[in-house]
Amino acid sequence: MKTAPEDIPEADRVPGAPHPREARRVLGHDAARRDFVSAARGGRLHHAWLLCGPRGVGKATLAWAIAKWVLSGMASDDLTSDPESPETRRVLALSEPRLTVIRRPWDDKAGRLSAQITVDEIRRLLSFFHMSAAEGGHRVAIIDAADDMNTAAANALLKVLEEPPARTLILLVAHQPSGLLPTIRSRCRTLRLSPLAAPQMGAILSDMGLHEDAQALAALSDGSVGEALRLAGQDGLDRYQALVDLFATLPRLDRLAAAEWSSAAAGRAGAEGDPFDLAITLLDRFVARLARAGLMGAPLDQAARGEAALMARLSPDDLAARHWAEAQASLSARARAGRAVNIDPAALVLDMVLQLAQSPPARAATA
Repeated sequence: MKTAPEDIPEADRVPGAPHPREARRVLGHDAARRDFVSAARGGRLHHAWLLCGPRGVGKATLAWAIAKWVLSGMASDDLTSDPESPETRRVLALSEPRLTVIRRPWDDKAGRLSAQITVDEIRRLLSFFHMSAAEGGHRVAIIDAADDMNTAAANALLKVLEEPPARTLILLVAHQPSGLLPTIRSRCRTLRLSPLAAPQMGAILSDMGLHEDAQALAALSDGSVGEALRLAGQDGLDRYQALVDLFATLPRLDRLAAAEWSSAAAGRAGAEGDPFDLAITLLDRFVARLARAGLMGAPLDQAARGEAALMARLSPDDLAARHWAEAQASLSARARAGRAVNIDPAALVLDMVLQLAQSPPARAATA
């Protein structure tokens, strides 16, 4: 049975969050915005741009802002566009004939999004450039994420980049650009985006209605708005608070509480996200923040009540920091291995929690 278009999830949307095309402004990334505007104003608007940086820092938001700005006439100097303009309205409705978006397609047979962007999607891009030529003005394509292209799709895109149609703009969003073909990277101008500072994160999250939790989400998401929205949508702050409370019971870990915390990882993945992935992410962030605390002191912006005091106790110096950094690498490797062989998520997470609880710094820090 064919899935109705309105029921198909968007591959480039964080579950439970607005789509990047809906953002009214781009906060931060001033250098990237200046570089693009300068190139456009100076008649040096390259046909392909690679927007790269950590996942969730705003690459897609910037790509959609660029698209709206270019299609609506490039009037402002900061990539803002009139929200009431016909072009902006059509972009928001995905009805602008001079814009297309390439992302992982829906697989009706499997009942889920495809794992990759296939060559058929790039062929659709070629058809778009041919059909939209009569519209006049620039034609814009957003590929999100370019990391998702399989080999055939990447090779097909390379041919487009080598012989680009006139007045075209291709925006490639990439989380790990090193994984792209070197020949693709060499044919693009690059805009590198860094994690957002806490004030910028707070402003963006407040814009989205997350006023009360903005500071804690900003602290826990390492400057990634996408990650902050994912955590907010999965009650990540409550889960992280429970993790901090759990490790506060050291040196005598509350094993019943540990088992209860770990059991939530066995839930089914759904529209709001994957509980196992959330548990692994929170453990990883917790240990990373412990390692950072040993080197730089307890975090000024806490992601949970009592976090700073706990980290000062469990990671008081650079020796402890080195230990926690090694523990983080070990846990990441175990998580990858567990995913590969389909180990029971709750059992794997509990084992990881118990392993962390046996860490020498944790045993030594009994004050």
